[in-house]
Amino acid sequence: MNLTTKQKQHLKGLAHDLKPVVLLGANGLTEGVLAEIDNALEHHELIKVKVPSTDREMKAAVIDAIVRETNAVKLQQIGHIVVLFRQSEEMKIAIPKAR
Repeated sequence: MNLTTKQKQHLKGLAHDLKPVVLLGANGLTEGVLAEIDNALEHHELIKVKVPSTDREMKAAVIDAIVRETNAVKLQQIGHIVVLFRQSEEMKIAIPKAR
């Protein structure tokens, strides 16, 4: 899914007050964690995930894997928090039309 800059800004604004729904633990990215992220995206469409890691390259690899496996769009990353969006069939979140 390709989003315009205006659509991304709108979604970032909606995500501002959200708390992280999924927190990666010491075991890192497991199938169970991926399934939980997938379920959260299906239910909420817009979520925050906390990826605690001191290694920037490892954190980037984990985030890339999450985006790839869940078919989500990474909207923003600030520190350990990444904002993800994937529209469900119900389209719960209205996004501005692309021009």
